[in-house]
Amino acid sequence: MIRFFAEPGDITGGTISLSQEDAEHIRVLRLRPSELFTVCDGAGNDYICRLGPAGQGKNIAEIIESRASKGEPSVFCIAYVAFAKGDRLEYTVQKSVELGAGKITLFPSERCVSVPGDASKKTTRLQKIALETAKQSHRGRIPEVTALGSFAEAIQMASTASLPLFLYENEERVSLKQALEQSGYLKTVSLVSGPEGGFEPFEAEYAQTAGMVTVSLGPRLLRCETAPVAALAAVMFHTGNL
Repeated sequence: MIRFFAEPGDITGGTISLSQEDAEHIRVLRLRPSELFTVCDGAGNDYICRLGPAGQGKNIAEIIESRASKGEPSVFCIAYVAFAKGDRLEYTVQKSVELGAGKITLFPSERCVSVPGDASKKTTRLQKIALETAKQSHRGRIPEVTALGSFAEAIQMASTASLPLFLYENEERVSLKQALEQSGYLKTVSLVSGPEGGFEPFEAEYAQTAGMVTVSLGPRLLRCETAPVAALAAVMFHTGNL
């Protein structure tokens, strides 16, 4: 079933006001008045709709049924991803949203090859990817994509999660699997992953001092766009959300 998102304020009584972009999409798809589609309020609620009666306008959806979204995981996971060049961040954002990330936060690191002077353009583009992916993967929320100004700020925020994980290629004692098995019930998880060149040793030390758990993703060295996705998949599998 085709899926759209609407602001909670656009839902009044038994109808939903669709955006002009969504109304145009419906027109292109040539949906018939009897065909059903889903509109999500971005807060975990789905509304099964059909086009409103003639005379109400092409951007009015009539609510047939409401129910909780099934696409939201029980654990809220934030992916903290170091800036990377090219389309690597696009891949990471897309796959992270598919897997159930609650939020994606970008940050600069010592070995980053490319750090934008103005991150707003990049986050705007990535937020659009998050929206389209949320529609495709039947999410009940649109994960927010943000950017921070420093590595230290990212670590301080990430360390507040119930399980704060720092993905470090030089970690040899604790694996991601071990950290998850020892964690118990998880409500929030943060995953901090590095840039193309990995983290500097002093960055790993800083993360540990801040209370983060340094973990290994195994004997193979994963690319910067792959590591957060692999870790997120492991978290979702461990918590029964995959």
